[in-house]
Order: sequence, then structure tokens, then C-alpha cells
Amino acid sequence: MAKTRMQREMERTYNPVPHTKEDTARLLSNPKVKAAYDALEPKYSELEVLLLARKEAGLTQGQIAERMGTTASAVARLEASLASEKHSPSVATLRKYVTACGKTLRISVV
Repeated sequence: MAKTRMQREMERTYNPVPHTKEDTARLLSNPKVKAAYDALEPKYSELEVLLLARKEAGLTQGQIAERMGTTASAVARLEASLASEKHSPSVATLRKYVTACGKTLRISVV
């Protein structure tokens, strides 16, 4: 399959900056950075749980989508929505996702 012009441009221009554990430690030594970083933890822990379930199941977004009866792009949006807070998926959608991963959804209030 031929790559689009956008894909070729992204490959040409995407050059991530290396980031070491020392860099992380240095950044987190700043109290303001640490507070902002810690504030993100709940949001990303939810996403991490879903991604870990998919990884443990050894499934792609496309395979999850097939099991859920939706599209791979819808699964990608679902996974991205937890990080962006632009959309909150319903409990029914989360249940379908984890069921597709062979897991059971349990919600707890702590």
C-alpha cells in the first residue's frame, strides 16, 4: 500500500528528542512541574488500564473493533478520548471494549 504524502512528510519531519531518566528526574525536581505531572496521573492511569488489557489480549485496535462491532478508528478515538477528556465514553462502551479484550469491567469508588 502506497504511503500518502502526509505519511511521507511525517516520517521525514518526525524526530523526537531523546529523553532519559535523568531528564525526567531533573524536570520533576521542579515543584510546579511535579504538581502538573501528578495531576495528570488519574487520567493516564485509566488509559493505561485499557491499553494494558488490549496488550495482554494481544489484539490490535482493528481486532478489538471487530469484536465490538465498530471500526478501528472508533477504537482509536475511544482510547484517545481518555487522555484528551474531549469525550467521556459510556460505561456500556467501556464494557464492550474490555469484554472484547477478554476482561470484565469493574468500577470502584475509592
